[in-house]
Amino acid sequence: MSKVLYEKDGRIGRITLNRPEVLNAIDDELPRELADAVARANGDHGVHVIMLSGAGRAFSAGYDLAYYAEANGTGNVTQAMPWDPMKDYAFMKGNTELFMTLWRSYRPVICKVHGFAVAGGSDIALCSDIILMEDAAEIGYMPTRVWGCPTTAMWVYRLGAERAKRMLFTGDRITGTEAERLGLIYRAAPPDKLDREAEALAARMATVPVNQLMMQKLMINQAYENMGLETTQMMATVFDGITRHSPEGLNFKQRAESVGWKQAVRERDQGSYDWTENRPFDDEGPR
Repeated sequence: MSKVLYEKDGRIGRITLNRPEVLNAIDDELPRELADAVARANGDHGVHVIMLSGAGRAFSAGYDLAYYAEANGTGNVTQAMPWDPMKDYAFMKGNTELFMTLWRSYRPVICKVHGFAVAGGSDIALCSDIILMEDAAEIGYMPTRVWGCPTTAMWVYRLGAERAKRMLFTGDRITGTEAERLGLIYRAAPPDKLDREAEALAARMATVPVNQLMMQKLMINQAYENMGLETTQMMATVFDGITRHSPEGLNFKQRAESVGWKQAVRERDQGSYDWTENRPFDDEGPR
C-alpha cells in the first residue's frame, strides 16, 4: 500500500500521508513517496495548487520511533561507536531534501493539519507555504529535549529568534490557536470549518495562472535562501546526528529499547528523567 497518496482534483493536486495506523509516522519510504508526489504535481501544468494532509487521526506524529528508537526495524539511526557523522548527515540530509521539495515546489503548497504535526511531522508541515490547523490540534518539536534537532530549521524562519528559542528550548507542543497567535501558521479553525477554509483558499489560488504563482513563490523563497537557509540546515542536520550520539541521546535510545518508546517519550516530554545520569529524577526533581 502506498504510504503517500496522490490525486489530481481539477486544478488541485492532493497529497495525503497514508500511514494512519501509526499516525502517519515517518519511516524510510514515506519521505521518498512524498517527494515523488510533489514531482507529479509539478509535472502537470493543469495543477495550480497542492493540498497536503494526513489520513486518519493526525497529520503526522513524527519519526516512527518503534522503527528507529526501539531498533525493531532496519531503520537504526544510532550507529555503533565511534560513529561516522558524515554517514549520519548523508541519511538525514537526504530526508531533509525530500521534505524541502514542498518548499521548492513550483506549485504553492497548502498544508492542512489535524490532530498532531509534531517532531519530524512538524518539519514536513513547516516546509509548506501556508498552514491551516484545527484550533485544538498540536504542533511542536519535542525531540529538542533529547534525541533531535529540527533539520529543516523552519522554526526560526517562521517565528524569528526569540519565539523559536521559546519553542526549541522547551520542546513544548502548542495548539493551532497559539500557533496562529505566534505567527507560526496562517490560520487556526474549528474542526468543522477547517476543510471549508482550506478549500476556499486553494480555490482562490487556483484561479491564478501557474507561471504567476511560480514567480511569486520563487521571489519570496529567495529572500529566505539569501538569509542562509541552506547553511543553517547543514548545521542543524549535523547537530541532529550529534544529539542521537551524545551520552544523553544514547541513554534515550537504551531507555526506549528497555521500556518501549512510548514510555521513554513520556519521560522525556514530562521532564521526569535525567538523561545525563540515565535515571529518573528523584521526588524533588532536577537540582
